[in-house]
Amino acid sequence: MPQVSLEQLVVGAVAGKLVSFPTDTVPALAALPECADLIYTAKQRSQDKPLILMAAIASDLWDFVQGTQAELSLWQQVADEYFPGALTLVLPASSRVPPSMNPLDPTTIGIRVPNSAIARKILTATTPLATTSANLSGQPALLRIPEITTQFPDVLTLSEVECASEKPGGQPSTVVKWTGRDWQVLRQGAVLFPY
Repeated sequence: MPQVSLEQLVVGAVAGKLVSFPTDTVPALAALPECADLIYTAKQRSQDKPLILMAAIASDLWDFVQGTQAELSLWQQVADEYFPGALTLVLPASSRVPPSMNPLDPTTIGIRVPNSAIARKILTATTPLATTSANLSGQPALLRIPEITTQFPDVLTLSEVECASEKPGGQPSTVVKWTGRDWQVLRQGAVLFPY
């Protein structure tokens, strides 16, 4: 599949196709949440590795999580401090999250708002997408568009021209999980999380 324009990528994503675009960390493979199985198939990804729900703004994500009023208030404070940015919050999932986002534990969902203008422009047009790094499972994240188009020829990949100004950090997001009382760091990435 040739590299595509931003408009073509958005149309493809909304139609249920697998797409790839840069973020502030590593380039993403993305699909509508209900089409998340496309990501698992393309990456040859184990079902025990959940995907991240990425959105343009935090308010697009709150319907996908559920908690007490106090928890929601706390999570929103953390989001206000770290979003957009390289932090993923793993929170209790609401019934809006398709089970295919996290096949072996559909009770939680990772959410993130990337600090990338082009990613947020795409996510504004598509609504939240299921995402993960663009690579075969267990291999290093692909950072360059030609590598992505070679490894994933059927994926709609944003053209080099469209994302020339975007330079991924190359380090994945930090992932922290709400335990019901406090935060547990599941993966140390680009952000140091002090909670």
